[in-house]
Amino acid sequence: MKQALIDTDILSMFFRGNENIENHFQGYLQEYGEVNISILTYYEIVSGLKHKDAKKQMDSFLEFVSNNLIYNLTEKSTQISATLFADLRKKGTPVDDIDLLIAGIALEHDFIVVTNNTSHFERIKGLEVENWSQK
Repeated sequence: MKQALIDTDILSMFFRGNENIENHFQGYLQEYGEVNISILTYYEIVSGLKHKDAKKQMDSFLEFVSNNLIYNLTEKSTQISATLFADLRKKGTPVDDIDLLIAGIALEHDFIVVTNNTSHFERIKGLEVENWSQK
């Protein structure tokens, strides 16, 4: 199994106790020992929890993050994302900026993107995508 970058929707379902995702996490953690998320996923989770004023969930998330890896945007990942943006716009199949930035991080590090939003991420040439919410 290749290393993965976990998208926001999968991480949210993990914290809500989705059994399929929990099983995938267990197998992944046995192989790699820690989970990779992007700084964008961090932002999306934290902003959502702050909006809901969900202190207990925030504490759980921050503890989770402290035991795993956060990948930041870099000049290289941003260049990759900008190229993806231009290519997809020319084809008339644009993807949200945050998804493009996540894809850029994944491509820079040769990660699979684990997401439930496969319809967006599968438009991105060269990006491997998995959905752990399904068996």
